[in-house]
Amino acid sequence: MMQVSEIAFSTYPVTDMARSRAFYEGVLGLKPTYLVGEAGGMQWTEYDIGAGTLSIGVAPGWQPSSHGCCVALEVTDFDAAVAHLKAQNVTFKMEPFPTPVCRMAFIFDPDQNVICIHKRNCSC
Repeated sequence: MMQVSEIAFSTYPVTDMARSRAFYEGVLGLKPTYLVGEAGGMQWTEYDIGAGTLSIGVAPGWQPSSHGCCVALEVTDFDAAVAHLKAQNVTFKMEPFPTPVCRMAFIFDPDQNVICIHKRNCSC
């Protein structure tokens, strides 16, 4: 069984990180709290806002849409959650992978909306 403890973050895919950061930081006044990646590859920027996090990212095959953002569900046991999802024959958009601060995987719901399964490396 999978146990979700909170929403880890909500994210929007973007096509041009520099242009998007200019908007989120210059227009909306947000301050980046985490940056990773480099031009031409996967890129990620996080903005902590109160107890939540809004992020923007560039990744292969991940395109902006007017249909909404992706929500990341924080789970108590990442490996158990992934095993549960696979046992339920859930389709993975991106198999589990590590980052410097977390582990995550992306799945599809029945309508092809993308949901992130997420586990921070620390219990901060």
